[in-house]
Amino acid sequence: MAWTLTHKAATHKAAEKAGKVRLSRRRALQALMTAGLVAGVSRLRPVHAEEMKKGEKADALVVVELFTSQGCSACPPADALLRELARQPGILGLTYNVDYWDYLGWRDTLASPEFSRRQRRYARFRKDTKVFTPQMIINGRHSVIGNRREEVLRLIAEEREHGDCRQVPLSLMQNDDMLEVFLGDKPKKLDISEATLWIVMFKAEERVEVTRGENRGKVLHYANVVRSIMPAGMWHGKALTLPLPAEELMVEGADRCAALLQSDANGAIIGAADIDMS
Repeated sequence: MAWTLTHKAATHKAAEKAGKVRLSRRRALQALMTAGLVAGVSRLRPVHAEEMKKGEKADALVVVELFTSQGCSACPPADALLRELARQPGILGLTYNVDYWDYLGWRDTLASPEFSRRQRRYARFRKDTKVFTPQMIINGRHSVIGNRREEVLRLIAEEREHGDCRQVPLSLMQNDDMLEVFLGDKPKKLDISEATLWIVMFKAEERVEVTRGENRGKVLHYANVVRSIMPAGMWHGKALTLPLPAEELMVEGADRCAALLQSDANGAIIGAADIDMS
């Protein structure tokens, strides 16, 4: 059984309406540009085929995003499934702790309003109101209750069937104090030619002891816990390389970095890679 966002919780988070989310994203882009994290046109250069072989995990990945909460009694089985998936080759599992259940008596120690906004953005892409925990989003295309193992595995298998035909080649490489993102050309069968590159900083493993609320007395075990997610640039269908200052990307507690290439039109993730930053 999943926990669905109630009207009371939705009212409590009324500031996350679509218009304000768009404004927040615009401000985030402006802040990154000020910090020098969004590469200007002059910093982009063509990527040669041999360069795509340099980064870690350049093969197509299926991205599984879990929206969970320490205050959700239905979430621990989904957290365990995400841990299992994250260990499998060809899958990038990411855990986002949301904050909209904090009013129930336990404040999630890993939650961020930004992660709740990301989950709501997915609901708008689907044109529905299905925001709940535990929720898994597969490659930005499919929503499923996160503890329904067989359905999750079926959707992952469906995405794997498409493989490289709708995935943009993407890889990461760290050179001294720079993180370089390599993006390939648009595959012929891919009907998306513009997308945002998101940089996700996360921690490979986290344990939390819960002393109040629905999970009182439990020690919750998470994999690939997202600590920050930020837009870093736009891709317009052509191969490019994007240099980013690694030190500026790091956040407290994070030891890995992922790059997600995501359509702004329908939320589909069309490229992904991750790298160890420890």
